[in-house]
Amino acid sequence: MMRKSSVVILIALIISSCSPYQKVLKNEEIKPKYEMAVKLYEEGLETGKNNRFKKTLQLLEQILPQYRGTPQGEKISFIYADSYYQLEDYFDAGYQFERFTKAYPTSEKAGEAAFKSAKSYYYVSPRYSLDQTETYKGIEKLQDYITRYPDGENVAEANTLLSELREKLEKKAFEIARQYYHIEDYKASIAAMDNFIESYPGSKYIESAYFHKLDAAYLLAINSYQYLVEERLETASEYYEDYEKYYAEGEFSTKASEISADINQRLKNF
Repeated sequence: MMRKSSVVILIALIISSCSPYQKVLKNEEIKPKYEMAVKLYEEGLETGKNNRFKKTLQLLEQILPQYRGTPQGEKISFIYADSYYQLEDYFDAGYQFERFTKAYPTSEKAGEAAFKSAKSYYYVSPRYSLDQTETYKGIEKLQDYITRYPDGENVAEANTLLSELREKLEKKAFEIARQYYHIEDYKASIAAMDNFIESYPGSKYIESAYFHKLDAAYLLAINSYQYLVEERLETASEYYEDYEKYYAEGEFSTKASEISADINQRLKNF
């Protein structure tokens, strides 16, 4: 049985090594590689089979340098980048599409390449708690695409992706500020909430930022040395007025009113 299996494997290897793809891959001529790479790429788009894109990449890696600066070079440079994209290798796809747009800025594929480059960075953007270098890169690329191609077919999606990335940065900034609050570093929390309010005035976290700024100031005041309490209570009272001005019917309005009442009672004692 084992001998029979070995024979089957050997036959399969021989057949594989004699396949048209293997013959072209080992051939020194570049034109057959070009033609087969295009064919495999188109088959991959039609069938969704990843092995077609992998083979396309293997072939193109052998011939890309020889085709640079030629009409065919533009086509296969796009195919090369898009094969990575189809394989969901977004790090390489983003980089290769970026190279394509720089090398062929007037190409009819330049808009699609610019969008896919930007979307690749969107895909590799990590969760909000991690380093956001790729998020900033994605925002930059999406904004650039929207500016360059305001009537492009992907502008609506680009705006949606851009909003998602911006919200991720907002969440990170807010969570940093709230973390100071949770560890009872109230001075740092107030400063961070101030920075957040200034940087993200339209954020969905903005009401919470105003409330946590008030609450942090209140807690800072009542836990201070006696000679600092009155001044800090007055500051907290000002923060309540800011919250009340914008969110009289807000999510935290009941709690904010309770804090304000306690502040006023404490100030009466002075």
